[in-house]
Amino acid sequence: MYRLCRGAYQALALSMMAGIAVTPVLAAENASEGGLEEVIVTATKRNENVRDVAVSMSALTGADLAESNANSLSDYITRVPGVVFNDYQPGVSEIVIRGIAATTYHEQGQTTVGYYLNDVALVEPGFPIGIPDIDTFDLDRVEVLRGPQGTLFGSSTLGGLINYVARTADPSKLDSAAQALLGSGKNQDGQLNYAVKGMVNVPLIEDKLAFRVTALQRFDAGYLDNPGTGVKGSNDFKTQGARGSLVFKPAEDTTITLMSTYQKTKLDDQTYLTLGTYDRDTPRPEPQKTDFWLTSLRLDQNVGFANLTVLGSYDKKNNFTVFTYPYAYVTGNTTGAAAAYDITRANAEIKTAEVRLASKDNGPLRWLIGSSFLRADKYSADHIYQQGAAAFIDANPDEFGGNPGSVLAPNDSIYGYISNTYNKDVGVFGEASYRPIDQIELTVGGRYYDTKNSATITNAAGSLGGGTYSPADATFGTTQSENGFTPKATLAWRPEKGTLVYATYSEGFRVGGPNPNAAILPGIPKSYDSDKVKNYEIGTKTRWMDRRVTLNVSAFYTDIKDLQATTTAGTCSSRIVFNVPKARSEGIEAELFARPTPNWDFGVSATYVNAKLKSSVVSTLPDGSQVVVGGLETGNRLPTAPEFQAVGNVGYTFLMDSGRDLFAIATVQYVGSSFSQFENEQDGFGSIGGSAPHAAGLIPYGGPLTTAQINYDAQLPSYSLGNLRVGVRTTRWEAALYCNNIWDETARLALDYERDRSARVGYITNQPRTFGIYGHMKF
Repeated sequence: MYRLCRGAYQALALSMMAGIAVTPVLAAENASEGGLEEVIVTATKRNENVRDVAVSMSALTGADLAESNANSLSDYITRVPGVVFNDYQPGVSEIVIRGIAATTYHEQGQTTVGYYLNDVALVEPGFPIGIPDIDTFDLDRVEVLRGPQGTLFGSSTLGGLINYVARTADPSKLDSAAQALLGSGKNQDGQLNYAVKGMVNVPLIEDKLAFRVTALQRFDAGYLDNPGTGVKGSNDFKTQGARGSLVFKPAEDTTITLMSTYQKTKLDDQTYLTLGTYDRDTPRPEPQKTDFWLTSLRLDQNVGFANLTVLGSYDKKNNFTVFTYPYAYVTGNTTGAAAAYDITRANAEIKTAEVRLASKDNGPLRWLIGSSFLRADKYSADHIYQQGAAAFIDANPDEFGGNPGSVLAPNDSIYGYISNTYNKDVGVFGEASYRPIDQIELTVGGRYYDTKNSATITNAAGSLGGGTYSPADATFGTTQSENGFTPKATLAWRPEKGTLVYATYSEGFRVGGPNPNAAILPGIPKSYDSDKVKNYEIGTKTRWMDRRVTLNVSAFYTDIKDLQATTTAGTCSSRIVFNVPKARSEGIEAELFARPTPNWDFGVSATYVNAKLKSSVVSTLPDGSQVVVGGLETGNRLPTAPEFQAVGNVGYTFLMDSGRDLFAIATVQYVGSSFSQFENEQDGFGSIGGSAPHAAGLIPYGGPLTTAQINYDAQLPSYSLGNLRVGVRTTRWEAALYCNNIWDETARLALDYERDRSARVGYITNQPRTFGIYGHMKF
């Protein structure tokens, strides 16, 4: 979905946290002792206790997600240290870990974080058609690994990765569960939020064969009014999904799992603002629809000396998006139905395969070897339309070189962009760990990768205004191939039970790709190269007071080479990518959890990140002078990376003899200031009109100018949010009242603008206060 004239609609993370404890939670079997649960994770491609893994990682269990009414990433993910969620648009919003990012809205290039569902990649190399936000219902856990994971997972893991682990069919028991929610909120025009979800697990042959099915529908009422369309609460959002799994165990040492997941989303109107606090004024609705259907087949086989895993998958994604462009273009009309608008249709097919062999964990030496394959084929068609454009061109031939409207604006399409891309990624990886003594463990590993990508991009014949026209299609192609090796080494020391100290060196990389619009924008490179990171890290995980208190701390220093940085092409809205030679991210993360008594729970996580460019990208002007390109200047902060963020929660449970426990949980989140794009850090970027160095031009639309200059804050200020839950729970069910954004904070999450701010400037804001009731039950 690359555009010639597209706004940089970005959004920084809104975490509507509801008191989730990350990693250590109260286990039912340990309730009498008041200890914190030992969570088993698989993100290292073997089953391990999260406290024993010498990796900076967190795990959110399915029980926590259900009990805290967390539905999507924005509800829980920034509870994890070092994580920011760019909630731009449903289906394409992405996570940033440790500040390693090049834009708030991911419009080009590969993501810097990997996304997986039961070890299957959800996001393809290159620009992703969609980034599925898996609904949390019936998940066993969500694992978050911080730091590059290039050895075991390959490309797109510069900052880390997210691994959703869904529950699969259990042949040993009949099981079912349900969740429901009903709520309301400020500025929702009387509409209610609701969610209905259900699961059933049925053994067909006891201990041999079973199926499991989940289904859900969630509706989030809109809270933005659009006077241009006459709709209040215009940005309604609906999620529907289903997941099914079939598990067959023909023998004690053999498990075959077939799983299929489908999820679709529909946003009735975009979420950026153009007026006031909760208003957006556009001449037509701007809907977006996304869906994906992922099917995987997995074999787990005990071969005696090791465990064999064979995994294959097929994923189909679709995306449909509409934007309005209030710019004069051909006809000069900027209001009403005659205003220009953009339609994008995109789809992708992703095929993956992996085979790996892991040793048994019964000796001082452990090893894992494997090979992986991924192929992605993507298509994107993007067109800008303006009503009456063809007729206007025919009526004014001198302005368009005598070319007819049927050539420059077929069906009133004044611009078209068609992209066909192909990616292939083959890898061979391995890891070995050795313990010369029980307290010391050395782990070394690496991945050899061989990647290829190609693209054919066509900029269709068209015109963006009188005197500016292309009577013929402009097509170009790119092909890139690269191979290399990403190593990893970790030294772990366990001086006593419950204490782990480790030091890690690791690397990661992203593949390169094409620069759209290079055929019609002079001086733009047709492609950009891969970028790579080298990460140096130390950390510790400790437990005290009979597992009632845990403290995890890690410090990291990451060198980034050839960062794929995104910026705007001049006064248009084309997004282009340049490789910045040097960048750096360094910081410290900490998370503390305490359960001093069976009644009280406390949690605090905090992150400090200093992520900046260490070199500049310059362009030479015709007079020989040099200028910095789009804010890509030494010392500028990486987008979406607040220097400091923290979350704290406190919970109290009143234990009752009846088995019904009353509970209350309060959560407070603080997010520091940040920037949406590199270019926002330029002097004068917060001015429209005037003589500031990077001020935008002030252009009249629909009437004469009433001011000579408009000023706004290009830096997003810090903000804080609070949430509260009060309810009752048993071992089988829970019901609670909730209130999110208690003090109704209006946070500026991202700066939004079009045509280099000359057509529109505004902010994306968070959802106002919401409240309601939710519950879940096991049958």
